[in-house]
Amino acid sequence: MTKKPLALLIAGALTLAGGMPLAWAAPAAAAATTAAASQQSPELAYSRFTLPNGLTVVVHEDHKAPVVAVSVWYHVGSSYEPKGKTGFAHLFEHLMFQGSENHKDEYFKPFELAGSTDQNGTTWLDRTNYFETVPTSALDMALWMESDRMGHLLGAIGQPQLDEQRGVVQNEKRQGENQPYGRAGELIQAEAFPANHPYHHDTIGSMDDLNAASLGDVKQWFRDYYGAANTVVVLSGDITPAVAKEKMQKYFGDIAAGPQVPRPQPWIAPRDSSTRGTMTDNVAQTRIYREWNVPGRGSNDENLLELAAAVLGGSKTSRLYQRLVYQDKLADDVSVDVEQHVLASMFNLQVDVKKGVDPAKVEAAIADEWQKFLKTGPTADELARVKTETRASFVRGLEKVNTQASILAQGQLYHGDPGQYLKDFNAFMAATPASVKAVADKWISKGDYTLTVVPGKVDATDMAKMAGRAAAKGAPAPVLSARGDFKTVASDVDRGKGVPEVSSFPDLSFPKLQRGKLDNGIEVVLAERHTVPAVQLQLLFDAGFAADQGRKLGTSSFTMNMLDEGTSSLDSVEIAKRKQRLGAIIASGCGLDYCNASLNALDDQLKPSLDLFADIVRNPAFRDGDTSRLRGQWLARIAQEKSQPTGIALRTLPPLLYGKDHAYAIPFTGSGTEASIKSLTAADMRSFMDDYIRPDNVKILVAGDTTLDQIIPQLNAVFGDWKAPAGKVPVKNIGQVTPPQQARVFLVDRPGAQQTLILAGSLAPSTEAANNLEIQTMNGAFGGTFTSRLNMNLREDKHWAYGAFSFLQNAVGQRPFMLYAPVQTDKTAPSIAEMLKEANGVIGDKPLTDAEISKVKVGDVRSMPGEYQTTSAVMDAMQGIALYNRPDDYVQTLKSRIEGQTDGAVEAAAKQIIHPDQLTWVIVGDLAKIESPIRALKLGQVQVLDADGKPVAAKPAR
Repeated sequence: MTKKPLALLIAGALTLAGGMPLAWAAPAAAAATTAAASQQSPELAYSRFTLPNGLTVVVHEDHKAPVVAVSVWYHVGSSYEPKGKTGFAHLFEHLMFQGSENHKDEYFKPFELAGSTDQNGTTWLDRTNYFETVPTSALDMALWMESDRMGHLLGAIGQPQLDEQRGVVQNEKRQGENQPYGRAGELIQAEAFPANHPYHHDTIGSMDDLNAASLGDVKQWFRDYYGAANTVVVLSGDITPAVAKEKMQKYFGDIAAGPQVPRPQPWIAPRDSSTRGTMTDNVAQTRIYREWNVPGRGSNDENLLELAAAVLGGSKTSRLYQRLVYQDKLADDVSVDVEQHVLASMFNLQVDVKKGVDPAKVEAAIADEWQKFLKTGPTADELARVKTETRASFVRGLEKVNTQASILAQGQLYHGDPGQYLKDFNAFMAATPASVKAVADKWISKGDYTLTVVPGKVDATDMAKMAGRAAAKGAPAPVLSARGDFKTVASDVDRGKGVPEVSSFPDLSFPKLQRGKLDNGIEVVLAERHTVPAVQLQLLFDAGFAADQGRKLGTSSFTMNMLDEGTSSLDSVEIAKRKQRLGAIIASGCGLDYCNASLNALDDQLKPSLDLFADIVRNPAFRDGDTSRLRGQWLARIAQEKSQPTGIALRTLPPLLYGKDHAYAIPFTGSGTEASIKSLTAADMRSFMDDYIRPDNVKILVAGDTTLDQIIPQLNAVFGDWKAPAGKVPVKNIGQVTPPQQARVFLVDRPGAQQTLILAGSLAPSTEAANNLEIQTMNGAFGGTFTSRLNMNLREDKHWAYGAFSFLQNAVGQRPFMLYAPVQTDKTAPSIAEMLKEANGVIGDKPLTDAEISKVKVGDVRSMPGEYQTTSAVMDAMQGIALYNRPDDYVQTLKSRIEGQTDGAVEAAAKQIIHPDQLTWVIVGDLAKIESPIRALKLGQVQVLDADGKPVAAKPAR
């Protein structure tokens, strides 16, 4: 299920080369004074109780923000589906968002009005979960909604609801399979597990089974698995156990326990021999997948195998990355991980083969390195670094109450113990080189399945040719869950009154910004936040993709990504090892108008982390070998972008919108072109550094556990003597663009595509515009939220798309306003017509209503406590303040300014921004099926482009 993920995915794609988010990490294991601390995991104190109906409740108190995470986990997933009913668990998850008997409307509506954050639902092999974070005062509403669909759903599900969500799910399946390598996962899973294994099929299921799903089938699924005794609810945040018990009993106590559930039993089903297959796909380069069946989650062997995976392929310092990418130069990327499940887990290797390299050579190198690892095991240093890094990753996530809730829920659901994470962690930390070697030899020395995906014309029959692994003996029979002495308790909730009203909302607590200067004049902006013992900082430079103008495209982003590839005294591997040992996160990159370098460090490792960070920023080496390696990976990335529908569209649209000579007339991925990257030199990068990455063009933003008096001397020690080079910072040409006089249509052919990617854009005022809030509110109502007009039309009404949205990319200059919809191929032209109908309506005879505008405004205000619960979110707000010349109290005063918007001003923003007759359409799909219907729409001049955005000559008439 999705609330706003497609818009978020697009936002992520637009900043592929941007700076990474910061989060806090662990102290270095190598430091003697902190060695003991690095072995300890923060404990999530919890209370647990069970209602008389068998529903288990876990409560964790965290009062740092006035929000509560509500996480509802049902102990059923796709592994419970019988043959012929694949995809039922996921299909039913979608139906749970269709409303309930006492709220016959879109499920998201009350939550949007209450300012819910982190809301979604997901299905996996062993469970289905639903979750949201709400203001504390909205907890009754959230529990009423969750309990109403748990206890009062069937009367709200009819054939129209089933047909609607069946169509949405099928488009979700098409969308996934339309991506490069998008069909590989289904085949790997089918080959990993025998045909009679509960994991043989993937979660989304087959089209045939989804088509066959009947209303009776899905209702029986609810009766069988959605009982209270098969459910765990975790409440984490601003709540006490006493309050939780009273509210949970009130809202959930009268729901029936449900029948006993037949639980699939563990069955690892490892292979005795190796098998392999090949798939042809519309991909940019060959990819090798390899999979081993290993023990299920929570077992000691599985914990040790996670360590083995990290040492083999978990990072730049791993064995296979060093061998295949650095030493032999056979691959552009390598990763190894363990996909955890209850019945069995999957140990996975993935390698992107460098273009022109024989995959057999790659496999030989993998085999050689694998055998070395099995013979000697990991070193003590490798384990120490991985342990510290893993602990840091775990700790970083604990700042969000939703993450806390998920950790406790998994422990309770899978193991009957919310504290299982701590047992796993202790086992992890107790691992030795010998224990990891022994387990690796036991489980990953034989019995793998290899899938090689090669570039070429998509063959839809590939999947049919590969039926998967045959049935095997030894399948354990399911075991019924325990029979409990369960009973319901009468509730005094009058559900006929509808959803509880949320009448009050907590105020946002946001730190006051403080300012200081270093000895050389660099401005420092600090937001104190003492919730975790960590400091985040960001060097924010006025540069960005727009600074590529007059240079080779991609210079800014490539240069910033080269910073941690080596300094004058450290090579890239040593930098990576030091980051691991410090538990520090150091990243650099660019967005449209800025470049940044960021650090996250634990308090007691701040000094050495700052020393390393400053060396990376100030002394990049730009060695030929490192440049050559990153260049190869970069070119592969560009090729990947040009094989992915959204990547093609995002590379193609901006140059068309902005025209020649504009700083924004570039691929918005920031990656540049093959020609520009191939010709980029160390001199080019040093020139960029001299022009933009300099002390007279930077602000240092700091957030976290420090004070101005503490941080200024520490920053002075590493940046206070940094001197600016001669010459001024160049001025970027961000001029005003005149819109086209009529709509234009550009088609890009992707033969065999299962969906069409529709991206249409026009230009809107800068993010700095005085009416920016009105523009954002208009966009939220039109296409920026789940219940917006675009999404409700194409997803919920027509179910032609998994999601359809509009969004604005922030920019100092004119920014693009874009409409986005991946739709099923046969509905391409009708979808375009519907998008135009909505666009014309909102500025014509169907202006936004007061209710639509109010919904977005109150949602934006009420979501702020949830949005700003982490230090990273505070840092993001500080970045926006710095980039767009906002006042220091921007966040603190945002509530009054949002509430002060008038309907008339929002409607005016719609007419200012939405111009259907000026849209530039980029449509990526199978032209043999979509070109004629699109031309028949007569939107404007139609031109066919290739994946580089260059015109394709018209085919001669036959």
